Amino acid sequence: MLRMTVDSTALRRDVALANRILERSGLSNAFGHASARIPGTQTFLLPTRRSPGLAEAATLLVVDFDGAVVAGDGTPNSELWIHARLYASRSDLGGVVHAHPEACVCLTGIGEPHRVVHNQGAPFHGRVAHYDDIGLIRTRTLGDRVAQTLSSGAIATMMRGHGITTACADVRTATVAAVFLEESASLQLRMLHAAGGDGARIRAYTQDEARLLDDQLGPAIVSRAWEYYAGLVA
Repeated sequence: MLRMTVDSTALRRDVALANRILERSGLSNAFGHASARIPGTQTFLLPTRRSPGLAEAATLLVVDFDGAVVAGDGTPNSELWIHARLYASRSDLGGVVHAHPEACVCLTGIGEPHRVVHNQGAPFHGRVAHYDDIGLIRTRTLGDRVAQTLSSGAIATMMRGHGITTACADVRTATVAAVFLEESASLQLRMLHAAGGDGARIRAYTQDEARLLDDQLGPAIVSRAWEYYAGLVA
């Protein structure tokens, strides 16, 4: 039996809010999911198999890193392996988000790598991986392959024709990162269109320029962004 504490109650609330933010902000609709590691355990909180917009704190499942449901009623999302194997491979991760934002999917479809084109995209410079295999991540083996793309230091992986996965120290940061990555991809596509398809005309940030704004996924920015997005779904 898992004991419900004040901290676990707050974590459940954050996971439910994170899932609803994915739907409300347009990163997912009927599909997509956010999770959080339960500190000090080899388990994580994950919604049942339904739209992230319908996630509730009380109905979250507790799943272990081998994909087994150890507490809660219901069936987990079939791509639970994304979360399970990322947490198993990286002890620094406390939150994982998998979503299907359209601009990010478009970039993968035209073979255009993510480039930093606005301030909130700066933390992603050199930290976006790519997963090019087609299909859903419904097995442990595929979950391990996704985890391999997100080596230490990576924030996100863009999945061809599928969506994105962000992985951060906590679920709030992973959620805000997903929103910022989609903003960045959307702006990149608009700039590419305005430039007549000539990517060389896009004034992407250099590594040194991006470093000046590395705090855009820091605690102060995440707190402010989370307050706004959580307010939309509360």
